[in-house]
Amino acid sequence: MDDRLTIYSRIKALLSVYSPPLVARSDFEGRYELWSEKAIEVEGRKPKEVYFGGLIIQSAYVGFYFMPVYVQSEIAALFRPELLARLKGKSCFHITKLDDTLEDAIRDALAQGWRLYIERGWV
Repeated sequence: MDDRLTIYSRIKALLSVYSPPLVARSDFEGRYELWSEKAIEVEGRKPKEVYFGGLIIQSAYVGFYFMPVYVQSEIAALFRPELLARLKGKSCFHITKLDDTLEDAIRDALAQGWRLYIERGWV
């Protein structure tokens, strides 16, 4: 659990840079979620909020959820290979070890995702 807590804390520090203006809806030990509470329009639907990203401590890894992948059609453009190798599905990364290189890759992906949300007017 100690490694997962350290991983969680380090990635949470990267995510929390975006709050505010994003709002932390869940912020307790083992779970952190950031949302934009701006009303937007996406493909004809008008949600009152949009999820940006989050973390959850699982039994064997820290799940890093990153929704900007749904904005960028070519996900490889958002992620360095170190991060892409941990992708499970479309938007969840299983992080079991976090070194400086992977942390930098997460920081870069967050910055790119943030720019995509700004370009779309979602923040």
